[in-house]
Amino acid sequence: MNEAAVRADRPGTPAAVIEREIQGFLADRTKITLPAGQDLFASGLVSSVFAMELIVHLEGAYAIAIVGSDLRLDNFRTIERMTALVTRLQNLAAAAGA
Repeated sequence: MNEAAVRADRPGTPAAVIEREIQGFLADRTKITLPAGQDLFASGLVSSVFAMELIVHLEGAYAIAIVGSDLRLDNFRTIERMTALVTRLQNLAAAAGA
């Protein structure tokens, strides 16, 4: 079983782990290690098409649904913002399931 599948069974992944995993995912795709605060779109490293791949990856890796107002480009601008989004959505899902 891959690491993402294991994580999907464990909601509430620590933010530092999420940040490191997103950074690794992006490094695999871009061949560059990116700082967590770098604007991925302003740098030209991430296109709007690649943003869709990011959404699919985040939903699958962290067992979350990114819909509605959460689909704003600003939520995917930096690794830090994606980490915050995932953490918030995991917390909401955990609260709804409690």
